[in-house]
Amino acid sequence: MLSSVNFTHDTVIADLEAGLGTLTRLGNAQVDVVLLVVEATTKSLEVAARGADLAREKSLGRLIVIANRVRDEVDADAVRKAFPDDEVIAVPHDPAIVEADRHGVAALDAAPDAPAVRAISAMARNLLVMAGHNGSGAASV
Repeated sequence: MLSSVNFTHDTVIADLEAGLGTLTRLGNAQVDVVLLVVEATTKSLEVAARGADLAREKSLGRLIVIANRVRDEVDADAVRKAFPDDEVIAVPHDPAIVEADRHGVAALDAAPDAPAVRAISAMARNLLVMAGHNGSGAASV
């Protein structure tokens, strides 16, 4: 589907459905970065490992593992151990995210200083820099 879209910007972010189906259907898509979101559970780590292997096999682009809802160092270590050769970014478990979702508002608006929001915002800024944007209006976070 993405291959049929006429993009007017250099940077496109696509939030794809969870699971391996999307990765298998991408073919040899030209992707700069694959963000693989994982939680520190056995099932999530197993599926993510298969996804990482698939992304590498298809040479989809740079792989960054996002450890989501990290409760403590044990969670972070489990993800780092499962992906020792990949960059791992930890996003902490944050009640502010749950609360914003309950109220149907963006966490960025409801709690811009919440730890998870800060972690995600920093990651987004780094991705924009990697894409050649300086964050001053060419693309926004």
